[in-house]
Amino acid sequence: MLLRLLLLILAPGREQAKVPPKAALLLHPPWSTVFKGEMMTLTCELHWASQGDTFWYRDKEFFKTTSKNLTIKTSGYYQCKTQGSSLSDPVHVEFSSDWLILQAPHPVFEGDNIVLRCQGKEKDISKMIYYKDGKQLHDGDNLDSIKLNSVSRDDGKYHCTASRNSFWNPFFREKTSKPLRIQVQELFLHPVLIASPSQPMEGSPLTLTCETQLPFQKSHVQLQFCFFRDDHTLGSGWSSSPELQIPTMWRGDEGFYWCEAKAVTHNITKRSLTSHIHVQRVPVSDVNLEIQPPGGQLIEGENLVLICSVAKGTGTVTFSWHKEGAKSLGRKTQHSLSAELQVPAVKEQDTGRYYCAADNNHVPILSRRIIVTVRSPVSQPVLTLRAPKAQVVVGDMVELHCETLRGSPPILYQFYHEDVTLGNISAPSGGGASFNLSLPAEHSGNYFCEADNGLGAQRSHRVSPYIIVPVSHPVLTFRVPRTQAVVGDMVELHCEALRGSPPILYQFYHEDITLGNISAPSGGGASFHLSLTAEHSGNYSCEADNGLGAQRSETMTLNITGNSRNRTVLMTTGVTGGLLVILVFAATWLYCIKTQKKSEGPSAMGTPSYNPTECQEPSSSRRFSIDPQELTHSEQPVQLQLQPVYSNVNPGESNLIYSQIRSIQNTKGISENSPRMQKNNKEPAVIYSELKKTHPEDLAGQANRRGSDCEDVTGNYENVPWAPAASDH
Repeated sequence: MLLRLLLLILAPGREQAKVPPKAALLLHPPWSTVFKGEMMTLTCELHWASQGDTFWYRDKEFFKTTSKNLTIKTSGYYQCKTQGSSLSDPVHVEFSSDWLILQAPHPVFEGDNIVLRCQGKEKDISKMIYYKDGKQLHDGDNLDSIKLNSVSRDDGKYHCTASRNSFWNPFFREKTSKPLRIQVQELFLHPVLIASPSQPMEGSPLTLTCETQLPFQKSHVQLQFCFFRDDHTLGSGWSSSPELQIPTMWRGDEGFYWCEAKAVTHNITKRSLTSHIHVQRVPVSDVNLEIQPPGGQLIEGENLVLICSVAKGTGTVTFSWHKEGAKSLGRKTQHSLSAELQVPAVKEQDTGRYYCAADNNHVPILSRRIIVTVRSPVSQPVLTLRAPKAQVVVGDMVELHCETLRGSPPILYQFYHEDVTLGNISAPSGGGASFNLSLPAEHSGNYFCEADNGLGAQRSHRVSPYIIVPVSHPVLTFRVPRTQAVVGDMVELHCEALRGSPPILYQFYHEDITLGNISAPSGGGASFHLSLTAEHSGNYSCEADNGLGAQRSETMTLNITGNSRNRTVLMTTGVTGGLLVILVFAATWLYCIKTQKKSEGPSAMGTPSYNPTECQEPSSSRRFSIDPQELTHSEQPVQLQLQPVYSNVNPGESNLIYSQIRSIQNTKGISENSPRMQKNNKEPAVIYSELKKTHPEDLAGQANRRGSDCEDVTGNYENVPWAPAASDH
């Protein structure tokens, strides 16, 4: 603390540097009042400067030069000084001739706790009583001394009374001391406020110093300081530092300043004189606009920060921000060399040239212009399919148009079909883009597009165009209950186009005569049912049409034989003799089979096989043979070989059992040149017949009918295709 105070005092430019520090005067013994005839030593102290010669003063008059110690025995006001100090505070020393005195110590400072002594010249006193300003202090009754706490410079007058203890004179009167005013010195001087610089410029800092001085005897006392302007506390209030830094002074900071200092432990506060501080103003210059984010490139929705600053300028500065072609964006007035304005959530229309202006009651100064560009992300694009007609047909050239209603250019559009990229097109100036596509049949499905300008891609909703596909050539198939269609059968004509958009209209033709038409609303095929007559043999076809051009199937031929109930027997050879031989042989063979069926009963309902040994000897009553004279083209009987063609079908679901029928083929015994075999070279002779089941009601009459087992063998068979089994080979 002493070093700091010394630096403050000795610092150049401060008034206190012209005033030397005070010297301090000490007493030994430390009482300012003693009895006459006693001696007292005075000491002149100066701890922070060289001592040298000491000059002594009594009652303000110089009377002696000695060292720092002086012995005295005369009353008076004493002071001292050295070459490096100013006069000390005066100290009154009294050599009293009174019988009773009141003693106070020296030096005494504001806030000190001191002891007062009531002393008799003979030292043999009693009944000491102490008084302050004429009022008794009861705490000190009959004590040699009393203690006073925290004395002040105007602490009043004190005296005491006492009686002498004497055996010889018990009636000794009470004595009273002279009044004593305690010499209380200032703990520290009144502070002085110093401003540096004394007239600051606007925008420059200011240092305030609250200067005071503690005596060296009280250098341990802690002081605190506080600064004020126009009754307002500055800074953070009380502080142990005697300095206050104001970073920037403005015109509005002009006013009356002062400071206060206080001793923390002694509860003593002193105030400096008031000083008026004038602030000089400097015009603004070098106005500059800065943009954040740097570069002036923003995305829509971001915040734009405009920072306007000046290189010079004092006082209150008014800042304003502007965009070319628009009203003022904002205005701020503050004690600062810079200010900022925030434009929240910029939009694309905020793109433009910006500048700012600064003024401190002079001509406004403008900054340079800065270009700000605001880019907006693309919005979700809209995909539109543009076709030359209302209905899109396979092969049409369609236009896929993708457009986003918002987004900064350039924009890149990409087109997709089921997540497969079709192509991309750039729109440098914004707007939409189109992609042309010839639609094949496989391009039915979902289409979408994507827009991207580098700020995030956006996809459109999916569009599923309905593409009409022309029908392909239909396929006509017959669905009949048997391999060979016969009169009376119900045949199904099924027509189906494997490709084509519904609805499809199918038309059925017999020899180019329309049989009928059927619609397939959901696509697929269609069937037409026809009950066959003999006239229905011939060529059939069908036609498919979905409005984009009819397509006709290939022609299919249907051959129809006679009704199965007419017991028709077909033979591909045209020789009458051969037919007769076949019929005789078939009758004989069927007779054997029927006989076997009746002997086996219901358990023999399976598929029978032909065994020549089972019918080698037919009944004599029904025996028959082939007459060789009936053969017109050969003198020898025809050697026949039976080949299986038909077998049992569904024996458990109807009243018919279809027995196995074998065809008759030529053997080596028949000449290949025989007229009878001219057609046999192309087709084998086939026998068709049917065999009815044996019903339970027929069992009773079996014995009566046994004689006619082989009768009318051709009336019990029906043609059924035979699938050869492995055993037949």
